[in-house]
Amino acid sequence: MKTELREAAVVTVAVTVLGALLGVLWWWLAPHVPRVGDEMDGSWVVYAKDPEGEQAIGVDGTFTLLALAFGVVSAAAVFAWRRRGGVPLVVGLGLGGLLGAVVAWRVGMWLGPTSDLIAHAKEVGKGVTFSGPLELGAKGALLAWPLAALLAHLGLTALFGPRDPDLYGPPQP
Repeated sequence: MKTELREAAVVTVAVTVLGALLGVLWWWLAPHVPRVGDEMDGSWVVYAKDPEGEQAIGVDGTFTLLALAFGVVSAAAVFAWRRRGGVPLVVGLGLGGLLGAVVAWRVGMWLGPTSDLIAHAKEVGKGVTFSGPLELGAKGALLAWPLAALLAHLGLTALFGPRDPDLYGPPQP
């Protein structure tokens, strides 16, 4: 049991660290949401340049698709490393996926444009288009990585995992 817990801790930490890579990819691949600042009655307001644009949904979709891919790849790597699996290993994979998704979300927001929209609008000037911050509107996307990892690991274990011995033998005619 100690060995399984140690392996689960290693998987949790390794998958969580991969979240930084997901965050960088999300920041790099996600569409930018254009914003415009305007001064009205002495105060600044910021609004979307294209209110009907699909960039904000694209940001969530990019994160979700990348997280699904990371979940499948991390499950395949864990299965290749430990074919027998075990409950602690699967729990470590799921927990690492969830923590990795949170790390990716925070890294992507940190790398992206500033979240202080008013200050950024004042800096670029009135009526000038600038990129808004990376925001994950669909917080359920954080569950894409752990769910994909668990389902992929379950499928790999069912297809290629070790089989239990048949205790009863073939049926007698």
